[in-house]
Amino acid sequence: MKRLSVNFLFLCSFLLLNACSSVIKPEEKQVSILPPQDLYGKLFFDVQENESLFSDSKTFVDAVPRIAPADIRKKYSEEKPETNAEMMAFLNENFLIPEANNNYETDSSSINLHINKLWDVLKRPADKQVSGTLIPLPNPYIVPGGRFREIYYWDSYFTMLGLQEDGEIETIRNMVDNFAWLIESYGFIPNGNRTYYLSRSQPPFFAKMVELLAEIEGEEVYTEYLPALQKEYDFWMDGSGNADLEAYKRVVKLPDGEILNRYWDNKDTPRPESYREDVETAEKAIAENPKRTREEIYRDLRAGAESGWDFSSRWLSINGNGDFNLYSIYTTQIIPVDLNSLLYNLEQTLARAYELEAASEKVEVYLKKAENRKAAIQKYLWEEGTGFYFDYNFKKAHTTGIYSLAGVYPLFFEISEDEQASTVSNTLEQVFLRPGGLVSTPHNTGQQWDAPNGWAPLQYMSIEGLRNYGIDQLASEIKERWLKLNQNVYENTYKLLEKYNVEDLSKESGGGEYPTQDGFGWTNGVYQKLSKEE
Repeated sequence: MKRLSVNFLFLCSFLLLNACSSVIKPEEKQVSILPPQDLYGKLFFDVQENESLFSDSKTFVDAVPRIAPADIRKKYSEEKPETNAEMMAFLNENFLIPEANNNYETDSSSINLHINKLWDVLKRPADKQVSGTLIPLPNPYIVPGGRFREIYYWDSYFTMLGLQEDGEIETIRNMVDNFAWLIESYGFIPNGNRTYYLSRSQPPFFAKMVELLAEIEGEEVYTEYLPALQKEYDFWMDGSGNADLEAYKRVVKLPDGEILNRYWDNKDTPRPESYREDVETAEKAIAENPKRTREEIYRDLRAGAESGWDFSSRWLSINGNGDFNLYSIYTTQIIPVDLNSLLYNLEQTLARAYELEAASEKVEVYLKKAENRKAAIQKYLWEEGTGFYFDYNFKKAHTTGIYSLAGVYPLFFEISEDEQASTVSNTLEQVFLRPGGLVSTPHNTGQQWDAPNGWAPLQYMSIEGLRNYGIDQLASEIKERWLKLNQNVYENTYKLLEKYNVEDLSKESGGGEYPTQDGFGWTNGVYQKLSKEE
């Protein structure tokens, strides 16, 4: 049977949501896609500023209201709970509070069978009503697990790798359709399907998802999703036509006329899901440097969240003692290697899709854009003396000097020359390789995207990037170390984790704003992909 078009699915989901909205009180139709501070007013701030109520700031913003938010606001103003016990009683009476974590365990199945079973555990049905902060999606989808109760953008590509291995093709199609629906509905793919994510995206892997689906179903997939691909590109390039600005939103214009991109967020307020933490970080930043504003700090924190590397030494300044502090964050000054490699791929994907539509002029336009971006990546992000790719601080007009696995993206997307790939390979072996695989950066900062942690997506990008240049021995060594670490942890816990300590295999991973989560979408996907290779 022929697949239903994305437009048809969008129409059906639109009608479904409108039908479901009939059970919501009339006054709530206007607030169904509002962030939590607008939904709950003073209650939101009172809860998020009180560290005694929830250890994880994400808990309350994910709570599902039992009655209309307008009625909750009214009740709160009337009842005025004062003690923590009274507040918790009020919250439990008026909200379904999500559990702090989901501990997924099975019997002593093989790790591959365990993952296969987990797809059903992590699968969510199409959302049938608007409630709280969740943005309803028209098709089933996979969540990462633990505190992550919604779909996440860049996680999903790596999850799909495992779904493909396990024959879950319909789920892949459903997820790609969901992302196309989000682009059609909001103009971009949010960080996740929550209202508090509607001001930022994540690393743009949608083109790779389309490519993966095209491998399964045929090249017509490219033309089917061409409108969504184009719209996502327009989102990232918004402002590129303004010749008077050095930087606007996610676009940066360099002195010689090149255009590259940065991470950004459309808001400069504390993240609702990390409200208390962001306020504290801003206070520390201003105490350290009174010339900075809270709005700058909030924007940089949010942009760091858009990067997916929340947080990392990539976005931080190093102080006189050689330390990195989160309050030194300056993400919006940085042109990242990974983002621009992904956009190079998106430009190439657009050219391929337009070629299938016989739109030759547009093919030339996007091939030229990709060529220009590749040249700019090589000019600004490659350090000849070091032999590695680094992020670039366009305010200071030099690279950051922070080693990170973002430097493998030009290999993954075949931007590098053979000699460059060889020197990157040497750096991976000398700077990043650990007993359990590759460390995200060699800096131990207390942030989760730094040492001692290793992450599944970066192992995969590194392995495939090396293979693109025939550097198979190191690729195999990384693969074997990573799989063995995953297996050992699984044998001890029957869990797969969000991240792993690759330096000391006797210790758990850590750092960042929350404990290590289990589940776990992209670890499952990458493990299945790598372990099932012939």
